[in-house]
Amino acid sequence: MQTMLSNSMLFGVNAPYIEGLYEAYLSAPDLVSDEWRAYFDALQNMPSAVLQDFPHSPVVRAFAALPLTGVQGAMLDADMARKQVAVLQLINAHRFLGVRRASLDPLNRHLKPEVPELDPVFHGFTEADMDITFETGSLVGSPRMMLREILRLLRQTYCGSIGAEYMYINDVLQKRWIQNRLESVRGQPNYSADMQHRILERLTAAETLERYLHTKYVGQKRFRWRVVNRLFRCSNIYCNVQARREYARQLSAWRIVGA
Repeated sequence: MQTMLSNSMLFGVNAPYIEGLYEAYLSAPDLVSDEWRAYFDALQNMPSAVLQDFPHSPVVRAFAALPLTGVQGAMLDADMARKQVAVLQLINAHRFLGVRRASLDPLNRHLKPEVPELDPVFHGFTEADMDITFETGSLVGSPRMMLREILRLLRQTYCGSIGAEYMYINDVLQKRWIQNRLESVRGQPNYSADMQHRILERLTAAETLERYLHTKYVGQKRFRWRVVNRLFRCSNIYCNVQARREYARQLSAWRIVGA
């Protein structure tokens, strides 16, 4: 009974007050009165006391903040996942619609249409997101790039001087082949001067032929641009007269039918 009476101040409504004094003692012993400091010193010297006690309030606050930290982390993960999906949508938007912003008019006689889907703001990005690293998906190049680099690559590839429109193709392998050819060089193939002249000459010839057919046979069923392109690809193969004759002789063919 004497022991209970001598320690009764540690129980009941006095417990929070004494715990506060003990916290102050552990932080700085001079913050408590001499009587309490002597009492707490005696507790420290008891055989069952721990080697060195520390203030408990920082530990309590740390444990109390753990659930909030988990919620904040989950929110950050969800926001990052949303942005990652938006990056892939931005890449696909350039593959589908980048041709509308391509520089196909060297004389600048026509204004380029505004395409909101090509703007990062449309997908929820801000300037603060430009230096964040994202997965690039099927984009040819590094598997992880900063958003600023991804956007630069897309604009160089699909909004440059070559207009690429191929996402309507159903064959996935064909689309991947075109993507690799375009994105690996960022839409700027390194053709020689002779090859560039040859391509220009063939395109001009194909355009001229289509205009002639339209003028000569008005209202008549005629070849369209894609078929004319095929005919001129055939003409590239058989452009040499002697080679054409040899090819026809070997096949015992008198004419070549282009479909």
